[in-house]
Amino acid sequence: MHLYESNVPSGNAYKVTLLLSHLGIDHQKTTLDITATPSESRSAEFLAINPNGRIPVLVLDNGVALAESNAIIYYLASGTRFFPEDRLESTQVLQWLFFEQNTHEPYVAVYKWCKFWGGFGIRDEADTKRRGQEALGTMEVHLGGGGGRKWFVGERYTIADIALYGYTCTAECSGFEIGENVRGWLERVEAEQGYVRLKKDPLGKCPY
Repeated sequence: MHLYESNVPSGNAYKVTLLLSHLGIDHQKTTLDITATPSESRSAEFLAINPNGRIPVLVLDNGVALAESNAIIYYLASGTRFFPEDRLESTQVLQWLFFEQNTHEPYVAVYKWCKFWGGFGIRDEADTKRRGQEALGTMEVHLGGGGGRKWFVGERYTIADIALYGYTCTAECSGFEIGENVRGWLERVEAEQGYVRLKKDPLGKCPY
C-alpha cells in the first residue's frame, strides 16, 4: 500500500497512519507540500490519482486509489476489531464518522489550518472557533453519558474513536478547551497497542 499525505500534520492523513499502525500494515508514503503555491496536491500527477486534489489517498496493492479519510479507514477496518459486526453498533460508528466530517473537522481542523498555515482571510475566525468548540462539547457530553463512556461506540476502541482523535488530539494547541471526559478518552486512545503520535510540523508553526 502507498499513502499520500501532506508535509504539515494533517489529522485526516493521521487517521489512516494510526489505523495502519494498529493493524501492523507496512506501507510506503509520499509527502506532498500542500503549503506550496500551487499545492503539490494540484499537480497533474496527483490529480491523475485523485481528481479532487486532496490528501490522504491510499493506493492499494492492486492499484486502486481510495480517497476521503473516513472511507479509507472504513475499508481498512472492515472485518477487524476496529469495526463492529453488530448492525446497531456499526451504524453508530458511521454516525460518528459523519459527525466528524460534517460538524467537527470543518471547524476544529479548519481553525487549526487557518491559525497556523492558511490565515483567516476566507473564514470567520470567531464563528469557526465557536462551532469547533460546540463539536468538542458534544463529544464531552456523549462520553459523560450513562455514567461515563470509555469509547464512542460500545465497549471497545473503533474507527469512530480514531476519526475523532485525528484533530481532537491537538485541539488545545489551537486554543480550544478540552473537557475532563474528552481528556480521559484521549489518554485511553494513546494507551492502545500500536499507537503512534501525530508527526511534528516541519515548518515549526504548530507547537505541540
